[in-house]
Amino acid sequence: MSQQTETPQKENVMRLIRLEKVVLSCGATGSDLEKAQKLLEFLTNKKAQIMKAGPKRRIPAFSVKPGMALGVMVTLRDEQASEILAKLLGAIGNELDESQIAENAFSFGIHEYIEIPGVEYQREIGIRGLNVTAVFTRAGMRVKKRKIKTGKVPRRQNITPEEIITYMEENFNTEIE
Repeated sequence: MSQQTETPQKENVMRLIRLEKVVLSCGATGSDLEKAQKLLEFLTNKKAQIMKAGPKRRIPAFSVKPGMALGVMVTLRDEQASEILAKLLGAIGNELDESQIAENAFSFGIHEYIEIPGVEYQREIGIRGLNVTAVFTRAGMRVKKRKIKTGKVPRRQNITPEEIITYMEENFNTEIE
């Protein structure tokens, strides 16, 4: 009679969730655009990119013309993304609402940057808010995004809101309401 010893199941590496990027953005036009750009560069020490309306985009009600600058954004990846996300979650009391969580990502807004722990008021920036979006991914998603030999990825490869909630509770001690 042979005895079978149960070996512990190894976790599937292709199912592990990781934080792909954190995108900080501010919508602004005119002189406010420069202040928003200074804010994002002050918070991240990275150069902020200016977002422009598309070449055929025209919204007369908001005075939007083609090619008009509408805001600024900065994308952070790897360890820097985790660090800034932990810091920015402190501004909202480390709490998220379920309605802020979607498939593969979640977003929240900060009304005033001085709410962020450790950040002091900057006279040249004034009082401004910003939007934060955290995007999650699994191994193998590059197949869908690459330029050469793009392939299809099954729907089960997406990250559900429930998985994001579990990830945030375990790694960032975030409370979900």
